[in-house]
Formats: sequence, C-alpha cells, structure tokens
Amino acid sequence: MANKKNQTPVGQMIQRCHKWRQKRKQYIDQARQTSDEVERERLLQAAEHYCRIANEEQSKIDSQRDPKDKAQTTEENAENSETNDSGEEEELGFPDFITNLK
Repeated sequence: MANKKNQTPVGQMIQRCHKWRQKRKQYIDQARQTSDEVERERLLQAAEHYCRIANEEQSKIDSQRDPKDKAQTTEENAENSETNDSGEEEELGFPDFITNLK
C-alpha cells in the first residue's frame, strides 16, 4: 500500500470506498452461505449499510473532481455499463436469491 503521507485526500477517499465495497461483498457472500434466516437478514442489512456508506463517499469523490474528469468518467461509465450489464444484474439479484431459498 502506498505511503499515506503522499496520497491526496481524494485518493484516500477512493481507498476507503474500495474497502467498504469489499466489506459489502464479504457480507453478501456470507449471507448466501448461511442457512439461518435471522443471520442472513443481519448480514444483508450490514451489506446494505456498507453500500450506503460507499455511495456517500463516492458522491463526495465525484463532487471534488474536475469537470473535465467528470465528463471523461461519465463516458467511461456509459461504455462500461453497456459491456457489464449482466455482471451488475448478477450482483443486484437479491430477490432471486431470497425467493429461491426453499
């Protein structure tokens, strides 16, 4: 990991955002593997919590970027969303996961 003294505040925010997304994925994976309904719900709520935190941090990051960077990032996101639509649907497929428990 890079020396924190040399990082910009935005770089640190990006790292925190990445850490929270990893934590969310960890909770989702645990929820998929547990058979206890109460524990599964607790894990899914924890994952949702980390998702909200990461989204708030991402909005702060986006607000601090240059307008030129925002335009470039928007174009890249549009291209990535076209190519990764199936991947996003898989991650957002919680209703299928929850309804297919029995």
